[in-house]
Amino acid sequence: MKNRFKKGLVTLVLSGLVTFSAGTAWAEAVQLSLEESINMALNNNKTIKVALADKEAATWKVNEAKGNSNINIAARHSTARYRSYNSTKTAYGIADLYSNSITASLPIYTGGKIEGAIKQAEVGAEIADLGLVNTVQQVKMDATVGYYNILQANNLVQVSQQSVDSLNEHLKNVKAQYSVGTVAKSDVLRSEVELANAQQNLIKAQNNLELAVSSFNNIVGLPLETEVTVKDELKYQQYDKSLEESIAYAKEHRPDGLQATKSIDAAKAGVKVAESGKLPQLSFQGTSGWSNDEFPGTHYSTWQVAVVADMNLFDGNVTKAKVRQAEASLTKSVEQANQKQDVIQLEVRQAYLNMLEAEKRITTSKVTVDKGQEDFKIAQVRYSAGVGTNLDVIDSQLALTQAKTNYIQAMYDYNTSRAKLDKAMGIAVL
Repeated sequence: MKNRFKKGLVTLVLSGLVTFSAGTAWAEAVQLSLEESINMALNNNKTIKVALADKEAATWKVNEAKGNSNINIAARHSTARYRSYNSTKTAYGIADLYSNSITASLPIYTGGKIEGAIKQAEVGAEIADLGLVNTVQQVKMDATVGYYNILQANNLVQVSQQSVDSLNEHLKNVKAQYSVGTVAKSDVLRSEVELANAQQNLIKAQNNLELAVSSFNNIVGLPLETEVTVKDELKYQQYDKSLEESIAYAKEHRPDGLQATKSIDAAKAGVKVAESGKLPQLSFQGTSGWSNDEFPGTHYSTWQVAVVADMNLFDGNVTKAKVRQAEASLTKSVEQANQKQDVIQLEVRQAYLNMLEAEKRITTSKVTVDKGQEDFKIAQVRYSAGVGTNLDVIDSQLALTQAKTNYIQAMYDYNTSRAKLDKAMGIAVL
């Protein structure tokens, strides 16, 4: 992952690319493109804000770990009262003692403890950074799918409306022919039933559109009641990568896969930290102190300079237990990384194959729509000429509506599968 991308991503989230806000009261409909929708979601999503906080905490964790390798200076003051005896040990009095000291310490050798802790913190910061990237990619996919849901629902409303309009016109034709006695009453009744069914389907489609808009608003951070109109359309654009190329790309770029790999590095550093308990610890220490019986205690200066060596001889196998725990964590990290790669390959394969399947349905359903439109026109002409039946017209209309629905579903499935494939591959947002 390139640093330029990471910096750009954080800048996007922190500064914002759009001026929309979740707290804005929208009096009018909002018209959005797909790109604008994604940017809005990135700016308003609370999960991203959590990931940013994790990233900041991890950065300060690195500073903390590095700080342990630097000189440490501490000041101390104590106030004490004690009982004093004379030389015969018979008479005594109460005396005060005020003490002050400044101690400086610098680690010289820690058996790899400090170095291991720094490595762990640095890897942790990289993992948090990748976590932010993964969160952003998830939000992008959610916003994209939410946008496509509106497009699909809107298209289905149009199809349902077209069906209602066609059946309504057909009913007028049937009634006109019934009035002159050329068709039976049953034709009128059947046409009215089919029109009523189409009207119910239209009501359901309109409700699904409202639900899709509400769900989309929740994703991008708009008030749920906001009216949203979309600028883009569901489009077909042939994918130019093979399945093998897609899987290879995912192995190199998928952020959660990279997280799992880096967790191995963190676990290795953890083993070194644990093993440091078996090695000597060397440090330089210097102390200067002042004390007397008058506050704040500034006389009788003393000082000390020393090199201190600590060696753990026996600790009840505590160090051994820590090493074994760290080694077990390393083994776990390796297995989890392998498992994550399997999951990544599966997700890429599923999204890719679903995309190919939808692509094939786009071709077949488009042909079906063209043929269905022609069949419906022929059925209308034949019925008006008295050589066709009312059932032929109704059946051809239902078939045409189903063909249009299938085409819309195929386009939706193709586009959503591509969005899921982008997420599965770890394709960058910026």
